[in-house]
Amino acid sequence: MQTGHVTTPFGRRAMSLALVKGQMAIADPDPGVRIEKWKVFRDVCEARERLGLQDRALAVLDALLTFYPHGELNTSCGLVVFPSNAQLSVRAHGITETTLRRQLAALVDAGLILRRDSPNGKRYAHRNRAGEIEQAYGFDLTPLLARATELALLAQDVAAERTRFRRAREALTICRRDVRKLISAAVEEGATGNWDQVESEYVSILARLPRQPNRSQVETTLDEMELLREEVLNMLEMQLKTNEMHGNAVQNDRHLHNSNTESINELEPSSGKEQGENLADNSLTRDEPNEPQKTKREPIKAFPLGMVLRACPQITDYGVGGRIEHWRELMKAAVVVRSMLGVSPSAYEEACNAMGPENAAVAMACILERSNFITSAGGYLRDLTRRAHRGEFSLGPMLMALIKANDQGDRRTA
Repeated sequence: MQTGHVTTPFGRRAMSLALVKGQMAIADPDPGVRIEKWKVFRDVCEARERLGLQDRALAVLDALLTFYPHGELNTSCGLVVFPSNAQLSVRAHGITETTLRRQLAALVDAGLILRRDSPNGKRYAHRNRAGEIEQAYGFDLTPLLARATELALLAQDVAAERTRFRRAREALTICRRDVRKLISAAVEEGATGNWDQVESEYVSILARLPRQPNRSQVETTLDEMELLREEVLNMLEMQLKTNEMHGNAVQNDRHLHNSNTESINELEPSSGKEQGENLADNSLTRDEPNEPQKTKREPIKAFPLGMVLRACPQITDYGVGGRIEHWRELMKAAVVVRSMLGVSPSAYEEACNAMGPENAAVAMACILERSNFITSAGGYLRDLTRRAHRGEFSLGPMLMALIKANDQGDRRTA
């Protein structure tokens, strides 16, 4: 049993089991270990928020270390310093005695120093005839030596967290700039689209960011802003493709005129049902060099999994073990939801072919989230599939609307 570090305070200062536990947790440092005292102090300064310390506590710890005569903490030289409160106050830049006592207690509670109180509560040392200290009463710096490695790792983690936070803020600044300038360019050049709604969503995202956000809040805002940027780019890309198709209309008409009559009817069906079915069949069965380029669709871009789960939290209940951590788990859960909502396997297969398996799973998650308002889940999915075939479907608006609705619901509940 290790009891060497357990000591009780003098006078009216109370003892607690938490203090006993903290003292017992301090392991005896190896006799040969030497740690540069100011390096440990810098680590404590870096990790002060994790340790629950204020700036004045660091000033007091700095003053205590100045009373240790050696540059390295070493058990062979003794680790107890015994300055009076008046001496500590002077070296701690004139701190008042009340504040000094409070910050010394904070250092003890943080497990950085120990009290070695004498029988009468005074701080002093017994020396032998050679002038060497045999017994000292005051503040023991052993925890700093024993926890040196732990404090160094904690300081590194704090520095890494600060770097992640800084990079997240930089990424958000760039993303905000991109969205702002893309919206301005679209409005100034008369691009088609509901840019007032996009502008409103941009303002709403920024309004939800606190004045002093933490890293998690910045990353959440960054995810929303990146989703909005992706949606804006999709709208502009669709606009540019439409303009390009109109610009090449004469050439395409001439090209179609040279093809047989059946291909024209197959590529441009008269009804929405024919267009949704025939276009999918032609994309698989026809690969003629004269086929127009407008039948080739780019896949719908996938969105971050975290954003999808935030928009569609109900899908998590159908994951293995009630959680979803990877895209594969989301796709498995979507198959379960498909069966539960009565969507036929053929309808879901067509959606996977049109959107890609990941985005089809996202579509199923969105349908589940809005199942109370959808009469036929299978018919709704087939409609989305037809729109995806025509290049008119994007998951962005659905996800943004669900995120906004969920956030408003959370605020009402709170």
